[in-house]
Amino acid sequence: MQTRLLLLCLMPLLAGCGYNTIQTLDEQAKAAQGQIEVQLQRRADLIPNLVSTVKGYAQHEEQVFIDVAQARSGLMGAIQTHDPQQMANANATLTSGLGRLFAVAEAYPQLKADQSFLKLQDELTGTENRIAVARGDYNQAAQQYNTYIRRFPAAITAKVIGSKEKPYFEVTNAGAREVPKVDFSAPGSPATPPTTPTPAPTPQKP
Repeated sequence: MQTRLLLLCLMPLLAGCGYNTIQTLDEQAKAAQGQIEVQLQRRADLIPNLVSTVKGYAQHEEQVFIDVAQARSGLMGAIQTHDPQQMANANATLTSGLGRLFAVAEAYPQLKADQSFLKLQDELTGTENRIAVARGDYNQAAQQYNTYIRRFPAAITAKVIGSKEKPYFEVTNAGAREVPKVDFSAPGSPATPPTTPTPAPTPQKP
């Protein structure tokens, strides 16, 4: 209560020390982060249909489906935290899982020609592009905010009202960047069609 009264008394002074600008930049960063969350949620919403489509052709790739489902669940949990770095790490983990899923799909020509699969691929690509744009907008807004609250006299105002630097939307977990390799020669994986050896040329008689 006392802190609130003190802030009310200091408000006229703070207004001349960057308070209004801090609030404006803060709202811009929040709006940009909101766009990231919208696109991440859209990406997560596309996953069940994608997995269902792939399962129709590759039912035995159960571990891949489990990994993607866990990555999707992790992304949805990260969205709820509203923490940019957690969301970035979870999104990268999902990208890794989807990389394996699409690698599996390469072994199924009929799946690659499935219209539902192609449509989901296009929708995911569009969503990933929008995530990239939203990420750039947020990081730029966060940089402007962070730079401003470090400057004098705004730094004093930021300290008084408890403004802290915003984390960037960037991957901090190195393991999330790794795309798992798919071994199609492993048990249960579709066999690679054998290649027909090229016959050796017949020696010509002199």
